[in-house]
Amino acid sequence: MKSLGRWPWRRLLVRGPSMVPTLRDRDVVLLRLRGRARPRDVVLVRWAQRPEQLSIKRAVRRDGGGWHVEGDNSFGSTDSRELGPAEVLGVVRWRLWPNPGRLR
Repeated sequence: MKSLGRWPWRRLLVRGPSMVPTLRDRDVVLLRLRGRARPRDVVLVRWAQRPEQLSIKRAVRRDGGGWHVEGDNSFGSTDSRELGPAEVLGVVRWRLWPNPGRLR
């Protein structure tokens, strides 16, 4: 992640098809670190089984100490259905490129 100074915001480059149609490979998004997730939010997560891998997924529900998250593209996503609850690191609020706008 590239720093934007002391702000809690980060730009991220999306990689892979797991969030199609909401996000596509090579979209650029704006993430609020430590943002409070709610069901249906798009979030940046990490799994205990894969601590080196960060993923963008959709928050579905709280699950124990973490969140059950799923990709919008169920055919191209590895998510909580296989890996269990995830730790939410931040909430994706905006797509910056190619079609700027707030994410829902």
